[in-house]
Amino acid sequence: MTTSNERTTVHAFRDDALGEHDAVGLAAAIRRGETSAAEAARDAAERVRAVEARLNAVQTHLDPPAPAAGTAGAFAGVPTFVKDNTDYRGLPTGHGSGAFTPVAARRHAPFTRQFLSTGVTVLGKTRLPEFGFSPTTEYEHAEPVRNPWHTDHSAGGSSGGSAALVAAGAVPIAHANDGGGSIRIPAACCGLVGLKPTRGRTVANAQSRQLPLDLVTEGVVSRSVRDAAAFLASAETHWRNPKLPPLGLVEGPSARRLRIGFLLDSPNGVRSDDPTRAAVKDTVTALERLGHTVEPVELAIDPSFTDDFLAYWGMLSFLLGVTGRTLGRDFDHRRMDSLSRGLRESYLANWRRTPGVLRRLKRTKEAYAASFRGRDLILTPVLAHTTPRIGRLSPAVPYPELIERMLSYVAFTPVNNVVGTPSISLPAPDATEGGLPVGVMFSGRPGAERTLLELAFELEADRPFRRIQDVSG
Repeated sequence: MTTSNERTTVHAFRDDALGEHDAVGLAAAIRRGETSAAEAARDAAERVRAVEARLNAVQTHLDPPAPAAGTAGAFAGVPTFVKDNTDYRGLPTGHGSGAFTPVAARRHAPFTRQFLSTGVTVLGKTRLPEFGFSPTTEYEHAEPVRNPWHTDHSAGGSSGGSAALVAAGAVPIAHANDGGGSIRIPAACCGLVGLKPTRGRTVANAQSRQLPLDLVTEGVVSRSVRDAAAFLASAETHWRNPKLPPLGLVEGPSARRLRIGFLLDSPNGVRSDDPTRAAVKDTVTALERLGHTVEPVELAIDPSFTDDFLAYWGMLSFLLGVTGRTLGRDFDHRRMDSLSRGLRESYLANWRRTPGVLRRLKRTKEAYAASFRGRDLILTPVLAHTTPRIGRLSPAVPYPELIERMLSYVAFTPVNNVVGTPSISLPAPDATEGGLPVGVMFSGRPGAERTLLELAFELEADRPFRRIQDVSG
């Protein structure tokens, strides 16, 4: 831990079984016999204990389990965590909410089984904001999850607990999911790689399949591109969606040069801050130097998109209030936090708009597809400004003010959730003056994960990502 110029950086990297390995590297070391799955789990648990008092990232701890003989998968023996909105047998699923008392899950969720098929060793569950509604992992009556690069700042959300642990070096990789940016936002805040796969690329949980518009996709956050690629390849051996082209293992850049569109400001009119704009412009320069064709593009989505997405978010909060007793018998929607209650109340005041909201959101795919004519990918910021200080987006902020702040922050990511397309957040090589990471985002057509990963490999090699363990003061 280092403190300088009022910045506190927390990490757990040390000379132990995990070393500075990413998940692919640690799994290889275990296969070679240089360390063992048991040693990796033990040392990861010690790393978590070393940083948890500062980061508040863990919801539930599991004692390091005895390694199973013959464990297969790309990440055999790699310690990790599952996000606490996904069932893991024997552990409660709290969804970050104080509105009910969770009970132990009787079985693994479908995605949990797919995640376990990669060979990981689960050490517990990570924290998220209530029901994943917020882009920061903060609470009205509990300590927030803090950013290991600067503990006065947000780790993002909703997969903030997972991102904080991976960025701090406590584990190499962790489960995350994304319903409006919840993989890519914390990845950008914490200097990680965060790939939101195409809708249906990974197994969907039962709740998602019941919604009129499924926004949520399962995935991971990691410190390297190859971990993101290895996760998808290994998960595909457990289950592959026949409606999508097979992906396989992507191992490096492609020789193919791409046509890439870019935009600096959000289609809803939100202007990006200076560090964010600089990160995108710097990425454009790097892409052109590498031989790609880059040109400005417009994303002509419906002007009502932001209001419609917010209305749909409100409908989800309302449905949770109605069906909450399936989560816990004592569920009381009045105990939901003020953000969830505000979303619910806003929806109830305008529920008659629901058919039009759904119709317009489903039409977004037409404008999105039009933007890709003659282009392979689109480059944007992940967020309109760098990660805020703890408290700015807290659910304790009055709802009208909080929503305005959120909409001027989360201005780019939700389109991919509505359309169902893949999108990846990558760390920009330069930080802000305060040392905070900045993320840039590439988005593609449905099934374009290979193209996204190949380009990510190329940028990672050309401009290596900053490492938290190299920060000095």
